[in-house]
Amino acid sequence: MRLLLRWLASAAAVAAAAYFVPGIRLEGGITDLLVVALVLGLVNALVRPLLRWLACGLIVITLGLFLLVINAALLLFAAWLSRQLGVGFYVDGFMPALFGSLIISLVSFLISLLLPGGDGD
Repeated sequence: MRLLLRWLASAAAVAAAAYFVPGIRLEGGITDLLVVALVLGLVNALVRPLLRWLACGLIVITLGLFLLVINAALLLFAAWLSRQLGVGFYVDGFMPALFGSLIISLVSFLISLLLPGGDGD
């Protein structure tokens, strides 16, 4: 049940990013939004640990700021992967991806605080 709620929270965060960030758009309905949230979750679960491990030195040198670059790159990759699956999710460059990843992270964190047992993890 908690996984389903986190998936819906991720979908709400993606919707917020598409609404607030110029350069991020979702063409389609709720089904497309849910697919994008699923793709983003899978990318974050499978690719992010590898990138964090590979970029460990840069993360330390930049005091963690390089994590923002990784998050933006993962959002761009998720958008590309979504389009390959036939979902119209577009991120028009690095800066929209950077701002979009910040909004997605913030909204996901705030919603996770509201979920049962939500401690922001």
